[in-house]
Amino acid sequence: MGKLKLYDINTPRETIVEERDAIYLSRTPEQRFFSVLQLNNISVTMNGGKPLKSPQGKGLVIRKPSI
Repeated sequence: MGKLKLYDINTPRETIVEERDAIYLSRTPEQRFFSVLQLNNISVTMNGGKPLKSPQGKGLVIRKPSI
């Protein structure tokens, strides 16, 4: 799993974006790919085991769950 970093609310957003960009760009393409898979796995887990995107006709569409 990745690390959770908490930022001070006084830290400018630009500084946070630059730091995250530097971390992302320092990774290999393989690491980037596996981090996307990891995020997908986390999103499914947090959505009660249901994917956020599912096939509906042609292609993938994002839909809100029916309550």
